[in-house]
Formats: sequence, C-alpha cells, structure tokens
Amino acid sequence: MTHEREPARHGVPVGERRAPEEFTEEHAVWEDRTRVFLQPVAAPSILGLFGLAAALMMVGAWMAGWYGTNLTPLVLFPFVLMFGGLAQLLAGMWSYRARDGIATAVHGTWGAFWLGFGLLYMLAAMGSYPAVLTPVIGSANAPFGFWFVALCVITGLTALAALGRNMGMAALLIVLSVGAAFTAAGFWSGAAWPVRIGGWLFVISSALALYAAAAMLMEDTFGRTILPMGKVRAAAGLTGRRPHRPLEYPYGQPGVRIGQ
Repeated sequence: MTHEREPARHGVPVGERRAPEEFTEEHAVWEDRTRVFLQPVAAPSILGLFGLAAALMMVGAWMAGWYGTNLTPLVLFPFVLMFGGLAQLLAGMWSYRARDGIATAVHGTWGAFWLGFGLLYMLAAMGSYPAVLTPVIGSANAPFGFWFVALCVITGLTALAALGRNMGMAALLIVLSVGAAFTAAGFWSGAAWPVRIGGWLFVISSALALYAAAAMLMEDTFGRTILPMGKVRAAAGLTGRRPHRPLEYPYGQPGVRIGQ
C-alpha cells in the first residue's frame, strides 16, 4: 500500500523537519522583501486624556458642590460637548490606528458619554427636552443613574486590562470607575452625598489624567521618560529610561509598533 506525499508548503513537504538555519534564511528573505507603508500617528491619548481631564474637572467640581447651581450644566455643556466629547471620541478613533485597545475603549466610551451629556443639556437649553427630566443632585433619576452604571462597568474592565501595561493608567481608571459607581448610586437613590463623593473622585481622576497626558507629551518631546507612569514591562517607566518598544523593525518606524 502506497501513501501520497503531503503537498509542500513554502517549498518544504508537510511533516518534514527543517533546520533552524532554514527558518533564519526564510525570515531574512521575508524581511528583505517586505514593504511597510507608514502613516505616523502622534499618541492619541495626549488629546484624549486632556479632554477627559478638562470635562471631569469642571463637572466633578460642580458635583462636589464647590460652585454653581442646578443650572450650571447649561453653561458647561458647550465646552464639555466639544472637548470632553468630540475631541476625546476622535482620540479614541485614532487609537485604533495606534493599535491601542485600552485607549480606544476608554476614549471611545467617555467621549460618547460627554457627547450625550452635552446634547442632553443643549436640548434642555433649546426647550426641546423637558427641564423637569434633567438630572438634579439630590433627586432620584434612575435612568440617568444607569448612564454611570455602564461607565462604571466598562471603566472597571479597562482598569483591569491596564494593570498589564502601566500602573499610572490603572490608578486613573480605578478611581474613575469608583467615582462613576458613587454617582450612579446617588442618582439612583436620590441622595446627594454619593454624588458629592463621586464629584471628588472625578476631580482626583482629572488630576491623574492630567499627569498621564503630561507624561506622554513630555516623553514624545524629550524622547525619554520624564514623568514615570509605572510601566510594568522592564524598566521603561523609570525616570531617564527610554520607553519600552515591543518586537519591531530595527528603526522602530512609527505606525508599526503597538501602543502609544
């Protein structure tokens, strides 16, 4: 009884072992013939984190009771809509090109939230949305509370994922997730104190976001770590060390490596 030989793959019959030198030669041939078309992208999270920080700072301080009245969101919504919402959502979409899954999820989620927040108060200001249905601190509004339930869950999941990259981003997302949880509880129950705590946590998250954005901005301009972010891999997060780069071509072309 005869057996037909399996078809060859890359010139070598299936089932036959190959010497390591053959793999090395094939890899060299592949690398020599590969062409990469570069589309350099600056770190999208620089813009995204600044937008997130600005919106969290203004809305969080209002929620914490530092200033304003129930009508304050009518003044805040244009800036929150454009910077916290549109600019951050665009940063989330650019994060796809940077191949950064965490940034895509964070900026996409919170950018969409700030867009919704701004649109809600814009419609109320135009008289197209019943003013009695707008959220008021100290009054129960379960549907608006559900907004923060979704934000809490998604942000918490991204925080867990960020633990595998750097501790600075993980800390930011953990505080942000807990702040969303307190805010959800406050609007769900109608109690003011959970919303106040949520506001304080949002302001703290804003400070952490500013630090993270500044760290990325300075790393981009100085070419080395200035503000450490607690990067998990190697010693890339130490002051003065060059940022870690995953496996890539020798020149580290922008647009090829994963992350920002």
